[in-house]
Amino acid sequence: MSDAFITETELDGAEDGVLAGKTIAIKDNISTEGVRTTCGSAMLEDYVPPYDATVVERVHEAGATIVGKANMDEFGMGTTTETSFVGPTDNPAAPGHVPGGSSGGSAAAVAAGDADLALGSDTGGSIRCPAAFCGVVGIKPTYGLVSRYGLIAYANSLEQIGPLAPTVSEAASLLDVIAGPDDRDATTRADPGEGSYADAADGSVDGMTIGVPTQLVEGADKGVREAFESAIESLEAQGATTTEVDLPSVEQAVEAYYVIAMSEASSNLARYDGVRYGHKSDADGNWNESFAQTRSEGFGEEVKRRILLGTYALSAGYHDKYYAKAQQARDWIKQDFDRVLAEVDVLASPTMPVPPFELGESLDDPLALYLADANTVPVNLADLPAISVPAGETDGLPVGLQLVGPAFGERTIISAASALE
Repeated sequence: MSDAFITETELDGAEDGVLAGKTIAIKDNISTEGVRTTCGSAMLEDYVPPYDATVVERVHEAGATIVGKANMDEFGMGTTTETSFVGPTDNPAAPGHVPGGSSGGSAAAVAAGDADLALGSDTGGSIRCPAAFCGVVGIKPTYGLVSRYGLIAYANSLEQIGPLAPTVSEAASLLDVIAGPDDRDATTRADPGEGSYADAADGSVDGMTIGVPTQLVEGADKGVREAFESAIESLEAQGATTTEVDLPSVEQAVEAYYVIAMSEASSNLARYDGVRYGHKSDADGNWNESFAQTRSEGFGEEVKRRILLGTYALSAGYHDKYYAKAQQARDWIKQDFDRVLAEVDVLASPTMPVPPFELGESLDDPLALYLADANTVPVNLADLPAISVPAGETDGLPVGLQLVGPAFGERTIISAASALE
């Protein structure tokens, strides 16, 4: 079995759909009827969903063959795909390095050619980070564009399912398949735009204004910054205009994001109690002892860390000090993005401020991993669409360029990204 997958399978889709003949990997937190869905956790090691997620139904109907459930950081909590209970995934584009996370298995499957396409989920960069690290394309859609029905929740207000693919046009074609309202997800909305996303991959940036937020470039490694600047020069040569913009709110984004995400995780993961489904401890004793032992055995260290921090942030006496302030910061971030996107067509930054870590390098420094999300988490807090597209290399390691658009501005960022291919 490829280390990109937790479970390999072969589920054929419709014979005449737009994705007929294509293979697809599904991140292992997206429900597949009759195929186990573990979320990369021992807590759900033997869980087999009785239903398909909406996006799985849609790729089936479009003709894609599902070839496996892709490895991931446990419950989506990580930046390297090293917190999975089955172990890490290697990076096919940079062997010996992490593939990014938490959708690292999805990106690795595409980069290695184990699947033509993949679905991941993005809570704070979990599609864009592995896309950048593995040298593929990843799209985080506008919040509400793609149904989350069947996505096992980590942080409901932040996460979106999105495509990973070798090219912008292929990622856009998969987005055409999975996007659209769903009666089973009340947060979904119809896209007010016209035309397919695939048609938007026309490589045209002539006349486009690209804003470059100084705060999202200054902190990047020198090699990453040089690759980014080279990609921007390519867009300018094709007729785009670039201008520096100021987004002061993003300097508080990492703190706000982790307070909100961990708080929502604390609430969402409370359901794993050893009674209803999932792992159950063999410990004797009263219910409280059994409950504690079940969660101690079933969850990994990073998940426990986030549950504890989220529970603390929501506890009496600290809710207003941490959670309420984080929500206020989120509002500021949204307003900041609205302000600059009223003046430019898209925003551009390095997707990740650093190249891929070596396997095992960062496991003992969770704070460093949290800070590595500085360029991606603001987009989730603002509910906006973003795409990561390959932008060259530094020391032989892939670098990604991130483009951010206004709500339902997928066609604009797809058009700009395709100009870099």
